[in-house]
Parts: sequence; C-alpha cells; structure tokens
Amino acid sequence: MAESDTEYAYSLTPRDKLFDLRLKEIWQYRDLLMLFVYRDVVTVYKQTILGPLWFFIQPFLTTLVFTVIFGNVAKLPTDGLPPMIFYLAGVTSWNYFSSCFQKTSNTFTSNAAIFGKVFFPRAIAPLSVTISNLITFGIQFLLFLIMLGYFMLRGALIHPNIYMLLFPLLIVLMGIMGLGFGMLVSAWTTKYRDLQFLVQFGIQLLMYATPVIYPISAIPAKYHWIIMANPMTSIIETFRYSFLGAGTFSFHGLLYSTAFTIVIFLLGLIIFNRTEKNFMDIV
Repeated sequence: MAESDTEYAYSLTPRDKLFDLRLKEIWQYRDLLMLFVYRDVVTVYKQTILGPLWFFIQPFLTTLVFTVIFGNVAKLPTDGLPPMIFYLAGVTSWNYFSSCFQKTSNTFTSNAAIFGKVFFPRAIAPLSVTISNLITFGIQFLLFLIMLGYFMLRGALIHPNIYMLLFPLLIVLMGIMGLGFGMLVSAWTTKYRDLQFLVQFGIQLLMYATPVIYPISAIPAKYHWIIMANPMTSIIETFRYSFLGAGTFSFHGLLYSTAFTIVIFLLGLIIFNRTEKNFMDIV
C-alpha cells in the first residue's frame, strides 16, 4: 500500500481558529472526564483521619468563626436572620465558586507532566475539578438544609419561596464563572507564576467585596452600584433570598451575572485552548 493511501484513526493538527471551542472533543473524552472526577474526589482527603467529614467540618467551622467575629463582636446586621444560617448560606455558595476558581487557576502548571505525555482535550482537567467540586458543594448544601430545618423548627423568621426554582441556575453560574476565571488565569500562569499567589490573595479580598458576611442593606445606598458590579453579588443574594426569604432579589442583577458568566467562560476557554498549543515550551 502506498504511503499516500494510509488511513489514520486520528489526526492531530494545529488549530488556529479563534472561536474553535472544541466542545465535541470534550464529549468524546467523557469517560476520561469521569475518571478525573473520581481521582479528584478520592484523593482530596486520602490518608486523613476524618476523611469526608471535612466536607462538613470546614464550612461549619468557618460559619462559627464568622458568627462569633462578625455577628457577636462586630455586630453586623443579618436582615433579621439567625447569624449562623445567614453566614452558612453565604459560605456554602461562595465556597463552590472560590474552589472552582482557585483549583483550576493552575491547571497547566500542576498537570504539566501528564500534558506532555498523553493527548486529550486539556479543558477536561479544569472541567473535572469543577464537577468534583460540585459533589463537595452538594455535601455542604446538605449541611445547610439540616441547619435550615433546625432553625425553622425553632421558629426563626425564615421563609423559603418560589425563587428556589432558580437554584439549578445559580449552581451553573457559580461553577461556570469559577471555571472561566480559572482557565483564564491558568493560561496566564504559564508565563507569570506570580499569578498563582495573587489568585489566593485576591479570592480572599473578593469575598469581602461580596455580600457573604453582610447583607446589601448594610451598605450605604450610594455604594450599592459597586457591590452590584460584582457578578457574584446577585447570585449569593438570590440564593439567600430564595431559601431564607431575606435579602434582595434583582432580576436585572441576575441577568447581568448570567451575561458576565457566559462572556468570561467563552473568553477563558478560547484563551485556554490557544495556550495549550505551545505551553510545554514555556513551562
């Protein structure tokens, strides 16, 4: 058979199209994606004494510290809600976004060894982190529901409402936004390693610019536009309003967060896919 007649099962060629998102490849490698998710979940607390209990302990202790410092000492308002459930609602939703952002922001540097040996769509790595974090979020959300039921039985002024139907949308927005930011930063960290440290510090600062430990009603009206410019603000406020019946709900704010999430995800995926072609030469 002549060399020109040889048929190949798969051909790897450079892709220079700006809007080539390569989503079809991710679907073709969905089995590998699930293996990565399993790896991420199993290895998080491997060789620990308490194991998966840390999924409950971490948000509970964080909420307890916030209750003591910001509720009892700083006396920050909580829109008439028990401080414990108010802070737990913010911590639960914020943790999912921040974990997706932080753990995907070093995708290229942390996976350089395997990326240099085996071909597969590189976007599978950060996507697997987002899905595995969703499992963690589900466990922590269960803790939130238990605490919610406890305070409702005690007669707290908590009023879940129809806006809970937006919960699946909120999960998607938190995960995709964190994924988009993470892929964007990951592409830049191939050249500028300092960004890894900046992300860790920046996420902590961003939390204080988000209504996690305070309600929007505690902010002077003239500064509301600054808080609302944060795309996570409407997501957390909607989460808190739908399950607790306190806080604010803004359709326009949620629409802004949705549009922002779509833009940052597409931008992050495009830059991520373009970076993967030559990142091994840089890393």
